[in-house]
Amino acid sequence: MDDKSANGGLRSHHAANYESGNEMAEEVAALLSQQSATDKADIKMTDSQSDTVSEAPIVREKWNSKTEFLLSVAGGFVGLGNVWRFPYLCYKNGGGAFLIPYAIFLLLGGIPIFFLEVALGQYLSEGGITSWMRLAPITAGIGYASMVIVALLNIYYIVILAWAIFYLTQSFTSELPWAHCGNYWNTPCCSEFKNDTTPANMTTVATTTMMTMVNSSAVCTGEVTSAELEYWENRVLGLSSGLDEPGSIRWELALCLLAAWVICYFCIWKGVKSTGKVVYFTATFPFLMLIVFVVRGVTLPGAMTGISFYLTPNMTKLTEAEVWIDAGTQIFFSFAICLGALISLGSYNEYNNNCYRDCVLLSLLNSGTSFISGFAVFSVLGFMAEEQGRDISKVARSGPGLAFIAYPKAITMMPGSTAWSILFFIMILLLGLDSQFVETEGFITSIVDLFPKKLRKGYNREIFIACTCAVSYLVALSMVTNGGMYVFQLFDTYAASGVCLLWVAFCECVAVSWIYGGERMWQNITRMIGFRPMPIMKYIWTFVTPILTTATFIYSMVKFKPPTYGEYVYPPWGVAIGWALALSSMLVIPTYAVYKFLTTSGTMQERWHILTTPVLARDHEDYNDEAHTKRMKLKARVFKGEYPPIDGVVQLKPIPMANNSATDHHHQLPMSTVSSSKTAAVNPALSDPPSYNDAVEGTNF
Repeated sequence: MDDKSANGGLRSHHAANYESGNEMAEEVAALLSQQSATDKADIKMTDSQSDTVSEAPIVREKWNSKTEFLLSVAGGFVGLGNVWRFPYLCYKNGGGAFLIPYAIFLLLGGIPIFFLEVALGQYLSEGGITSWMRLAPITAGIGYASMVIVALLNIYYIVILAWAIFYLTQSFTSELPWAHCGNYWNTPCCSEFKNDTTPANMTTVATTTMMTMVNSSAVCTGEVTSAELEYWENRVLGLSSGLDEPGSIRWELALCLLAAWVICYFCIWKGVKSTGKVVYFTATFPFLMLIVFVVRGVTLPGAMTGISFYLTPNMTKLTEAEVWIDAGTQIFFSFAICLGALISLGSYNEYNNNCYRDCVLLSLLNSGTSFISGFAVFSVLGFMAEEQGRDISKVARSGPGLAFIAYPKAITMMPGSTAWSILFFIMILLLGLDSQFVETEGFITSIVDLFPKKLRKGYNREIFIACTCAVSYLVALSMVTNGGMYVFQLFDTYAASGVCLLWVAFCECVAVSWIYGGERMWQNITRMIGFRPMPIMKYIWTFVTPILTTATFIYSMVKFKPPTYGEYVYPPWGVAIGWALALSSMLVIPTYAVYKFLTTSGTMQERWHILTTPVLARDHEDYNDEAHTKRMKLKARVFKGEYPPIDGVVQLKPIPMANNSATDHHHQLPMSTVSSSKTAAVNPALSDPPSYNDAVEGTNF
């Protein structure tokens, strides 16, 4: 690491000096107060403080190669949302017409915020919480809110993997159990949709009993249901009638859930050294399987009917608010932004990694995967519609229904169904597992960075991961009961919903663009990647994304409807529980900001200056750079490429462009930073802001 720093202009890592807890807290508090109020006071060390104990430096792990980073991010945000959520939302909201708002949110929300989070983590080399503490202490609530969201997401998302493991274990039979009726879990209305009627007459099959039923003596008085639907609801879920009937734990699913958490634990227990190796397989195999399913799907009878439905736009849908809300939700959900995980993954990059290029390519990969998945899904749905004589809109259901009802049915209609079933559910398992352990790794990294001196010693990190997995498993047991699907749906709708993510995205853009400074962040990126890109994303962060997220947020509030599962509508008390889950993360940001403002000493102006001034680590590239350790005027830090003097401090110039040409956006710049050693000599307070490792456990950052 030191050789790379000397040769490549990267940060040098040196030993940090640690004081005793109370003395360090007093020093940091005094230092922050003096730096904010006057920026001129000298800090004199007492005799007791001068007796420091040098400890070995805490060296942050790095990816072994760029490939590990790319595969980890790709595996983290290319998951089940691309396989079933995007295609369903697409045909639910007018087929090809859905692609229009999807593209708008992709360009004006998804890609810019995705790049912002990765670049922020790479620049600060911190996790999802401490990065915001470094950026400006008042914005740390964003990190905590993200951790609440990702903790709730990790609890319920892994339940999908438990379902996949259950189906996988049931696939090792000569005849798939959901392929036929006549089992103990089937009802008199179960049908295999096998008769000699014409497609025109088969339209009535879905609502009549003109087919071979499970029990010839029994009479079906309700709607005819398919074998795979009854297997899903009666055999797998043991579904009760509502949220108020939780029933008992489905122990088969509980064991599958335990297996999923054990796999997840051993994927991440050694940090990025183990995560980076696992993603070589988990991130590539699903893509290969997806290609296989696309090729297989488009060759099925009726495939073109489904593809035509997928690509044919229904432009009248664009006038409905739900289309835009679903598009925004899908972008934020599939890109895994506002969860802190991307910041953590970016923090393992080398300082001069070209994250700009990486993020653009990964964004195209994400959306491209969703688009291609649409062909795989809709070709199968067209095949099923032709086989069943139903309209294609009646074949699939949202959410898990598409993966665990429609696809299993399609698999039973394929030659060699057992082999296809095994391969398909391995793909589902890997898609979900990759996202699960990447999000869990992001959560763990953020907490470890919060308490590095405790959790990076010995096996403390591994023990902490085990405790996190165990607690999450116990909470998730409520989702593998008879009423577990209703609990799962509450989490899916509220805990990590579009409303929460839109709110966090808005706050992130405001924090980076207006509090820290969009121009200041863009100069950071310029030095990291070696050239200054066209500042389009900077202006998107500053204006476009906040407006877009605010409008969508208001729209979603006005048009919000309580969640449903089939015909079941959640009761008011269930909706109240859901909103409690949503507010558990949303209220963290304003609450933390108010708390810090009230507990910080000084006048109102001094408090604001303290809480909006960056606090970089001592081993950071820009530690002594006044432009990055001092609060600047709004116009300078947001718009202008220079920082005018404030309070008599010497002005710092931006990184110069080659030939001073505004059009030369891709000229390579030297990997170095402007050092303000002259100013540091005059003002020791500015040259030595508290490092996070020293301060975090002695203050209330």
